[in-house]
Amino acid sequence: MAQRAQERGDAFPRAPTQQEWERMSVEEREQVVESLPGEVTWDEMAMPEGDLHSQGKMETLDVLRGYFSRQRRQVYLGTELPVYYPGERRFAPDLVVVRDVPTHPRNKWVVSQEGKGLEWVMEVHVGGDRKKDAEYNVERYARLGIPEYFIYDRARERLEAYRLPTPDARRYERIPQEAGRYRSEVLGLELELAQGKLRLWAGNALLLQSHELLEQVQRLREEAERRTDEEARRREEAERHLAELRAEVERLRAERSG
Repeated sequence: MAQRAQERGDAFPRAPTQQEWERMSVEEREQVVESLPGEVTWDEMAMPEGDLHSQGKMETLDVLRGYFSRQRRQVYLGTELPVYYPGERRFAPDLVVVRDVPTHPRNKWVVSQEGKGLEWVMEVHVGGDRKKDAEYNVERYARLGIPEYFIYDRARERLEAYRLPTPDARRYERIPQEAGRYRSEVLGLELELAQGKLRLWAGNALLLQSHELLEQVQRLREEAERRTDEEARRREEAERHLAELRAEVERLRAERSG
């Protein structure tokens, strides 16, 4: 694999072309997939960008994971996963989504082996060269046929969204913003920036992160306990008032009989 990559002009491993793949036996394909590294080199990666970058990625992953789990739909979600398109230089997007595939953990995505390419990609940009995400990847991901590409630019507090107008198209069109949100046909969700966070909506329902859901459950539990305590206090007061009324009735009866 390394020799084939060098012949194509770089020193990084590549998956075979689709034509090469189709000529291989099952055993040869397994050997090829096994030989492809499950990591990328420092030369291929962007420099670490700190908490803003990692939070932007992981918070979105958390929301999507919870949403699709509740939908009971098989959707693979991956972060910084080495992706091998046939004959192409590998890359590792911040966040990827592929629908209707097994969701078992992977350390790489080999398109020829999976039988399916990426369907939704998001890159989180904080610092460094913006051209990689905003120009080069816009062309590259469209050429590879990735249906939707979102850029979460935390430095500029901007969200950019692209979609292939047709399955056969290889140039993106910008997804129009509607009422401050961008509609993702792949996810079936709307995305917006609000108060410094990337928020996802399913119709009129805001999708919460797991810690927000836990906080909401805790608030509801505390409210239920408060209501239970309030109801118990009211019952006690009613019972005490009833006892006082009964005592007063007994006193009046005693006075009349006397």
